Amino acid sequence: MATQTPAPATGLREAKKQETRQLISDHATGLFIAQGFEQTTIAEIAVAARVAKKTVTNYFPRKEDLALDHQEEFAASLASAVTARRPGESALAALRRTFADAVAAHDPVAGFSGQQFARMVADSPTLITCLRGLHDQREHHLAQALADATGTELDDITVQTAAGLLATLHRVLFQRIQALTLDGRPNEQIARIIATDATQAFDLLEPALSDYATA
Repeated sequence: MATQTPAPATGLREAKKQETRQLISDHATGLFIAQGFEQTTIAEIAVAARVAKKTVTNYFPRKEDLALDHQEEFAASLASAVTARRPGESALAALRRTFADAVAAHDPVAGFSGQQFARMVADSPTLITCLRGLHDQREHHLAQALADATGTELDDITVQTAAGLLATLHRVLFQRIQALTLDGRPNEQIARIIATDATQAFDLLEPALSDYATA
């Protein structure tokens, strides 16, 4: 029988780091849901995860990072959809398709977070502010992607207007998913409702953006 090659030390270290990061995140989320984001301290999270307080802040510099762990993916999501659009596909069509896929997959980045998590965010002024900032970041990254796609400057009025319209559409649908989640609707029902809402919302932008930033 062939001997198995040991994993490189760097690989083991990275795996251990990821394991520790996930452990801290899981304990933090449990505490946030149980007693509220504002009421939970970093010290309590460290005790629950059985690590030093400094370890928590090394992995998560801000307390908000412990609660919203898809921040980078969220902020880049719309820009990524535009950058990866198919030949002959407009930015609007790419975003419509990508959103439909996210809804079908009940993607947390699209807003499918579960009722307890959604309540935790809704009850925290800090997290609401952080989420608003992430929506703004997402619009900025989208504007940059549209500027690159059309060969224009970031401050071009068409780029800024298109990015504002498309980002607002996604913001509205995200908030709609969150509201339905807080209302206790199951994901399957939310997905059906949002699929209909998204069709109407995207159709509103078709006359203006159907050919914009076509690959």
